[in-house]
Amino acid sequence: MLDLLGVFEQVVVSGSFSQAAKALNMAPSSVTRNIDKLENKIKTTLFKRSTRQLILTEDGQYFYQQSIKILEQSRNLLSEMQGNNNTPEGALRISVFETFGNIYLTHLIPDFLKRYPKINIELELDNNLVDLNSDNIDIAIRIGTPLDSNLKARHLLTNTTSLVATPEYIKNHPKIKMPQDLKNHNCLIISHERQRTNWYFNSNKTLTKISVTGNLASKGGSPLLNAALQHLGVLLLSDWMVKPYIESKQLEVLLPKWTVTHNENTSGEIYAVYKSAQYLKPQIRAFLDYLAEQLQ
Repeated sequence: MLDLLGVFEQVVVSGSFSQAAKALNMAPSSVTRNIDKLENKIKTTLFKRSTRQLILTEDGQYFYQQSIKILEQSRNLLSEMQGNNNTPEGALRISVFETFGNIYLTHLIPDFLKRYPKINIELELDNNLVDLNSDNIDIAIRIGTPLDSNLKARHLLTNTTSLVATPEYIKNHPKIKMPQDLKNHNCLIISHERQRTNWYFNSNKTLTKISVTGNLASKGGSPLLNAALQHLGVLLLSDWMVKPYIESKQLEVLLPKWTVTHNENTSGEIYAVYKSAQYLKPQIRAFLDYLAEQLQ
């Protein structure tokens, strides 16, 4: 019965039989048979099914609310009986935006797996925003706190940014004395899917919004950094990416008296985001603790 409840839970979370099958590594027909079997057992129809969408019935909504309590209690009991000193084990799916993943996680994960050899990690380096439920992701590394109230977030890193260019670019182009001067420069831009790009400048509580343009845009920071190092334009990027090049004098900070950000109001902090649950998988907790420890 618990196995059937587990399949039911995943179907609700995923929003479709096919996505649930993918998350559970099952054939869609097997998921359908499990749901049919569950409905036969409880003598209730759980879903309104159509080719376009899958909706819980009123009975299905009530059954889901009660069944997740049973699943959490069973998982807690299993964890308690196994003991708190057991080594975390099992699969762990992590999604992280490409640049941060390459700079930080790819270097940290081998040591983590040496500590916890029974954990199996599947790492996705992708600048697209994933859905933790439908994509069956355990942890996502994101910039800013999640808007979804069903997700939890753990702070990992303060994400300050710097406005930079190479000494050669600065020498061969008009001087940048004020934020407005950027309108005459080639700015290397984090892509926002064809939306106009603004950079926000703050000095002595004076906020200035500048609309910037350029001939290179990317969802990830690496292509922009490489272009900036080849003297293509002005770059606004996270300090954890540009700091080594500032220290080596390959890049110079522009308008140092101004604080510059990509967004006016949203947080620029980096968080580990995970699904809210009374029971947190031991491998998720272990990885969150490890990241916080290493990134401090």
